Amino acid sequence: MSITRLDVGARMSSVVIHQGAVYLCGQVAKDKYQNITEQTVTMLEEVDTLLAQAGSSREHLLSVTIYLKDMADYDAMNAVWDAWVPKGHAPARACVQAAIAEPEYLVEVSVIAAVAE
Repeated sequence: MSITRLDVGARMSSVVIHQGAVYLCGQVAKDKYQNITEQTVTMLEEVDTLLAQAGSSREHLLSVTIYLKDMADYDAMNAVWDAWVPKGHAPARACVQAAIAEPEYLVEVSVIAAVAE
C-alpha cells in the first residue's frame, strides 16, 4: 500500500494521496480578518495550489464539505464557489454551519479529489 503525504506536521499533513485520491486538510482564508467573499476566494486559491501539488485540479473534485461560521454567509460564499467550480465538474457537496477553530474565520473547506490521469 502506497500513501504519500505532503507538508507533514506533528498533527496533520496538508495533503494525503492514496489509491488515486487526494485528501486535503481543512483550508481557510489567507487573511482571517477579511469578509466572507475574500475569505472564500483566498481559501479556494489555496485549494487550487494544493491540488496542483498533488497532481490534481478542481476539474477532479469528488467530494467537498464547506463549513460556515454563519449560514447568513451562504449566498455570498456560493457566489464565489459557483464561479470557481468548472461547469460540468461539480463535486458531491455538503455545507454546514460549524464553529471553526479560530473565531475570525468565516469559512473552511475539506476536499477530496481524484489524481489527474
